[in-house]
Amino acid sequence: MEVAGEHKKASPTIIVEEWSGSSSTKLSKTAILTATPSSLSLQSRFNEGFPSSVTPDYLPFQVWDSLQGLSTYIRTMLSTQALLSAIGVGEKSATVIGATFQWFLRDFTGMLGGILFTFYQGSNLDSNAKMWRLVADLMNDLGMLMDLVSPLFPSAFVLIVCLGSLSRSFTGVASGATRAALTQHFSLQNNAADISAKEGSQETLATMIGMVLGMLLAHITMGHHLAIWFSFLSLTMFHMYANYKAVQCLSLTTLNSQRSSILLQNFMETGQVLSPKQVSLMEHILPVWATSWTKTAKLLQTRVHLGMRISSLNHPEMMDLLDLASTHYKKVKYLLVERKGIINVVMHKQSTAADVLRSFMHALVMANLVDKTSSMHSETRLWMDKHYEVFITKLQSSGWKTERLLSPSVVWRANWIYGPLDEKIN
Repeated sequence: MEVAGEHKKASPTIIVEEWSGSSSTKLSKTAILTATPSSLSLQSRFNEGFPSSVTPDYLPFQVWDSLQGLSTYIRTMLSTQALLSAIGVGEKSATVIGATFQWFLRDFTGMLGGILFTFYQGSNLDSNAKMWRLVADLMNDLGMLMDLVSPLFPSAFVLIVCLGSLSRSFTGVASGATRAALTQHFSLQNNAADISAKEGSQETLATMIGMVLGMLLAHITMGHHLAIWFSFLSLTMFHMYANYKAVQCLSLTTLNSQRSSILLQNFMETGQVLSPKQVSLMEHILPVWATSWTKTAKLLQTRVHLGMRISSLNHPEMMDLLDLASTHYKKVKYLLVERKGIINVVMHKQSTAADVLRSFMHALVMANLVDKTSSMHSETRLWMDKHYEVFITKLQSSGWKTERLLSPSVVWRANWIYGPLDEKIN
């Protein structure tokens, strides 16, 4: 806190500046108080500690996220209006029990879909937060589209609204999980709770504005089907664009399979480590299958399988693995097996998070050299011995978090014991 005083006989003025930060070298001005004998004025800044308490990508993300949320709530009014009309609201022939049963089936399908989606994809949401954030909103768009379409097909109404609810259930799970991951990313001063609360209030404000605009739009377009579809599709296109821009501006500092691949390939070619901002511009936000048709750099991570099941090996492969365990991988807690161009990683049952990260980087090096040399195990081991520690040190100095690799859980592990008489793998 700094205090400056201007002492005059007529009207002394005191100016007090409020500063916030985790250390004396990381301070940001949060408020200015100006006091005179007759008045006190306060000029406040952003929420607590802003901007030093959050990452630089926080503000642009919130702007785009609020815009895409606003378009969602406006469209929700249109789709809900169509859904209620299809159920029979306002029709004399409609029964309460019939509408209740249809609404129950819709909600039940969504709940069941959310449980199944969590079971099959829960461990993958944290490692691909940007992709799942985008996919979640695309699935929400699909769900609202089905609600809007449902009145056009009365005979298949229940099926359509259940599919729409199923689509939105994926949105709820993926959006909630990725939101938690992004909140941790934005937090620089252990203020995740404050960031989450501020984001909640921003979303509430966007919801209120969207509801008002949505009711106004629904009233204007009532009975005009062409206007309804034009408004809905226009807002959907804007929503997709805003959501893409929101995800694109994120510069995550955690290591997942794709960011690790980009960083390692660049390091092997130039000896330098890219910054999180540079990597964010090179990431493929959409799923791999959606970008396979584009002209992109080879994705080494698609050629690595982490957590191989050793019972899937045949006898010759098992013998080769035993030989590798006693030679090239004697000092590490993992084994690498190449099968048809895919590098499979066998993790030791006592391996740590650091071992998983090292094994994945080693596998990426091997995937990069598999078509270039016949002695890939020895060459990749030499590369790792010489460059890996330097690589990790440069990553840390560039702001990357190297504690662990964000990846789906490694389910299958192994324990190997080798010696002159009892070479075996259990």
